[in-house]
Amino acid sequence: MTHATDPTFAQVLEDRFSCRAFLPEPVEPEVLDQLFRLAQRTPSWCNTQPWQVHLVTGEARDGLAAHLAAAVTSAAGTSDLPTPERYEGVYQERRRASGFALYESLGIAREDTAARGAQMLRNFEFFGAPHVAIVTSDRLQGTYGAIDCGGYVATLTHAATSLGLATCAQAALAMYSDAVRSFLDLPEDRVIVCGISLGRADLDHPANGFRTERAAVEDAVTVVDRRPADREEGAA
Repeated sequence: MTHATDPTFAQVLEDRFSCRAFLPEPVEPEVLDQLFRLAQRTPSWCNTQPWQVHLVTGEARDGLAAHLAAAVTSAAGTSDLPTPERYEGVYQERRRASGFALYESLGIAREDTAARGAQMLRNFEFFGAPHVAIVTSDRLQGTYGAIDCGGYVATLTHAATSLGLATCAQAALAMYSDAVRSFLDLPEDRVIVCGISLGRADLDHPANGFRTERAAVEDAVTVVDRRPADREEGAA
């Protein structure tokens, strides 16, 4: 039995968004099974498929949320993967614009650090989602394993949209890798890439009332139709 709503691929790309408020009802097991079967089609380097996923649900989901909340309030975070050194230029502009749009949708003033902090902690409650998927990679595959897992995350989040589900990929959960590892009893040969909160969107919640913008194609894509040396000769 299929649960797909059969949107076009272009429509899925347009419709997907980072959901920050979910309905509490769990997703049906057969829909989850279909979702992860679709995600498993993700391409990877030499077909290594380095991702392993722990889908945390029910009482375990609540336990992980409590475990993370304790970690966040008591200790500095640790990440298995190196975090960005810094954001500069347009990357910082985009990052700030996304944050400002979220706070504006929630009516949180820029100077209201307490409300901002409370919203940040919602990450570790998975924004109310009934499920959270913890995505890990094989430590020995390093950067390329993480890249492949990024492809998996993209496939899964778009597949979820095609099934009428909502997701939020969360690097915040990977910032407390030690806490996640201890709760799930993960071996050291697995590195935690991110979490993905998963469920159905609460579309009436203001946190889901904005959408981030995308850069123009010409800002991201450079067409190269001649060798650099040939272009220099033509210019001369």
